[in-house]
Amino acid sequence: MPRRTATMLASTLMLIALLCAGVFINVPYSEMSPGPTVNTLGEHDGEPVLQITGRKTYPASGHLNMTTVRVTSADYNMNLVEAVYGWLAHDNKVVPHDTLYPDGKTEEQSTQENAEEFSQSQESAKVAALKEIDIPVQSWVIVSTVVKDTPAEGRLHAGDVIKAVDGTKVKAFDDVAKLVTKHKPGEKVVFTVVPAKEQAAAEKEHKTATRTEDVTITTAKSHDSGEERAIVGIEAGTDHTFPFTIDIKLADVGGPSAGLMFALGIVDKLTPGNLTGGKFVAGTGTIDDEGKVGPIGGIEMKTVGARAKGAQYFLTPKDNCAAAARDVPDGLTLVKVDTIDDAVSALKDIRGGDTADLPKCA
Repeated sequence: MPRRTATMLASTLMLIALLCAGVFINVPYSEMSPGPTVNTLGEHDGEPVLQITGRKTYPASGHLNMTTVRVTSADYNMNLVEAVYGWLAHDNKVVPHDTLYPDGKTEEQSTQENAEEFSQSQESAKVAALKEIDIPVQSWVIVSTVVKDTPAEGRLHAGDVIKAVDGTKVKAFDDVAKLVTKHKPGEKVVFTVVPAKEQAAAEKEHKTATRTEDVTITTAKSHDSGEERAIVGIEAGTDHTFPFTIDIKLADVGGPSAGLMFALGIVDKLTPGNLTGGKFVAGTGTIDDEGKVGPIGGIEMKTVGARAKGAQYFLTPKDNCAAAARDVPDGLTLVKVDTIDDAVSALKDIRGGDTADLPKCA
């Protein structure tokens, strides 16, 4: 056999051996890739994404697309060949496994956490949207969670509205902890609450629940620190009563990153005219009750996915701008936003064709 042929054969066999070995060598990495984008003004799986009843709505055209990222599951074992391919691929991103699943989080735990964040993002989107168009929203401090084997178990329940603690009116959820910790462990604290069932029934009829009851609980010592801190074993949160019904129908999506686009979709449907002027706008970003837009993960994947679907403009959280601007898909303009006001203002310029002065990511 000629030396050249033998060398090529040996090299080929070595390459095959390395590839085979790579298939069996697992590496602690996961992969992110562009996921589906959904128009919040349109339909998904045959039904409107945003369903509003009890209030006049207006036709909306164009696109206000929320964007997603696909990730490998928590128990997926990536091999070396897949990792190298992912590193070389333009539209994918390989990241350390612990980045997506910290502290050994299981797939089930991650899914549950994402579902809770998604639910909370929907509530905040509704609040931010209605505040943006000056529709009043009633807010309540509620029992968000009752910790097992604590004094509050069986006495307070998730969804109870906390009106007062020891006769002092509660205005914000962090008031609850401040009032409880005025006590020493072993002392009694009195909660004035609207029971969760009463509140749910009132909300269903868009009414205000009025019947309250006092619940007396003996405080215990916190086990979280060495301090002599009194607790009852609840986490307080904020809930809202809306003057009409807003349902967001979108399955198989998790996390908080669609909040901004849901809020804009609600604003568009509740106001005359079109926010986009028929343009294809996509975006991402968390949103809080006051309309503040927060950063998200996987921004590079989301811009790629949005452009692939036809997006011309991408509403980008201010704190994601630097990462997004490093590799902008051709034909996509990144628009920097920090609040829902910023987004509405940018959409006004987009539909009017006044794009020269848009706050762009650079």
